[in-house]
Amino acid sequence: MYQEYKSAWAALTAPGADFEITTTAVRGVDIRTYANAVPNLRDAWATTAAYGEREYLIYEDERLTYAQAHDHVNAFANWLVAQGVAPGDRIAIAMRNYPEWLLSYWATLSIGATVVGMNAWWTGPEMLYALNDSKPKVIIVDDERLATLNQIIEQLPAMQTVGVRLSSEQERVTPWQNVIANPAQREAVAIDPDSDACIFYTSGTTGNPKGAQLTHRGCVSNIWSLMFAGALQRVLAVQKGLIEADAEPPIPSALVTTPLFHVTANNCVAHGTTLAGGKLTHMYKWDAGLALKLIEQEKISALSGVPVMAREVISHPDFAKTDTSSLLNLGGGGAQLQPDLVGKIDEQVATARPSTGYGMTETCGIITSIGADYFVDKPASCGPAMPVFETKVVDPESGAERPKGDPGELWVRGGHVIRGYLNRPEATAETIVDGWLKTGDMAREDEDGFLYIVDRIKDMVLRGGENIYCAEVESAIFDHPAVAECTVFGVADDRLGEEVGVAIYLAPGQSTGAEDIREHCAARLAKFKIPRYIWFTDEALPRNASGKFLKRELRDALQVSDSH
Repeated sequence: MYQEYKSAWAALTAPGADFEITTTAVRGVDIRTYANAVPNLRDAWATTAAYGEREYLIYEDERLTYAQAHDHVNAFANWLVAQGVAPGDRIAIAMRNYPEWLLSYWATLSIGATVVGMNAWWTGPEMLYALNDSKPKVIIVDDERLATLNQIIEQLPAMQTVGVRLSSEQERVTPWQNVIANPAQREAVAIDPDSDACIFYTSGTTGNPKGAQLTHRGCVSNIWSLMFAGALQRVLAVQKGLIEADAEPPIPSALVTTPLFHVTANNCVAHGTTLAGGKLTHMYKWDAGLALKLIEQEKISALSGVPVMAREVISHPDFAKTDTSSLLNLGGGGAQLQPDLVGKIDEQVATARPSTGYGMTETCGIITSIGADYFVDKPASCGPAMPVFETKVVDPESGAERPKGDPGELWVRGGHVIRGYLNRPEATAETIVDGWLKTGDMAREDEDGFLYIVDRIKDMVLRGGENIYCAEVESAIFDHPAVAECTVFGVADDRLGEEVGVAIYLAPGQSTGAEDIREHCAARLAKFKIPRYIWFTDEALPRNASGKFLKRELRDALQVSDSH
């Protein structure tokens, strides 16, 4: 099984093949890149003009074709140039996942300017920090973000504001309709592959976020890695006789479930689907019931979000009566799919196979990918690193490489890695050394080259000298039928340094107690890993904008005296 995998991989990346690997000097370091990749995202977007009348962006009752999207993109790009926006200038986007998000994005990139993705959940002070940090010439906002912007506008340097879907006209705000009036073509500008395409702020839960500088090369490399992962699965399916070698691949139809100001939705869903001429269906906000309706209505072939979304879809009361036969891939990123969820997807969705990718903002998207039979066979793995990555697992203290199979911090080097952090040279130097990105994730590699993320380094519980990886405890608890959500963290302990704590939200109609959870864990975990402190919450656990649980917030809010 794995020899076939390696053979297919080698054939796809061989000299002269579609995904041939070459070496390129970037910022003084020789790194792996795809020989056949386009040089920048502007050129990637230009290829999609050929899709013409195919549907591209869907939002409620609005439907935009590729031809219409190109007209809007050209028009907004012309308006930006007329305002004096030049290559290297920054344009901020602060809105929900409306169609205008991607239209603004492609327009900005097409003139060599840089997109600043603003977290739509930010408060005034958080928005103020990012705008002062990135200093955009223009900001595009919807009603909610405009209200926040108006609270801080006097504390910001001068910039122009474009309003999207505003409930009323406002002074100093140019309506979207006015900026898309002139769709004429323009002369193309030169774009350096290693210049900034976008700045996405890392979703840290403490302190000010860091603006990761994603380059054109990095984003294009991620697209090619996504295409490689798809091509690899296709070759393997042909070898197994599941599809005909000359069969046309279906046109993708993806549901955008997470915010476009993060790489999961923008780089891993929108980029890949766009370059394949597919359809992107947007939601006002996540709702599993609505997602099921859209899967049936729009013939969605791929749903990729945080793992809890896939879990909510297959456990929804309407799942059994919804036509999900269009689904080919169901999975997610942003966190590891728990092993029990991998099995449930494979068993309950007749046409879809489970899939996941592990990645970071700092790698412009995925580092690894895994799906289908290989994910079912290794449900705790996130797959092998994509072809343009070198990887090593090191001791986080000394930097010495660990023996194969032993956990350590994962370091990666390759075409995806960001240029650095905006205005943070010290943080850049600390995180990227000789081209190697320190991921901050504890990982191990098996005999087949598949990686397993065992936890965030700072998320590990150190109990009496024993390392306890939260992800392992969470996977065991998620296997309990009454558990809908859980997150594990360390609780300070005078005797052992830390004890294991967990916050649990039960599935509707379910009930259980702390001792039942401990008994459940005892059959799956060593005794020292079983949570001492267990809280049951009445509401779903809080998450940040990228869908990750706010562990520190929960840990600080919950009191040990309230535990069961």
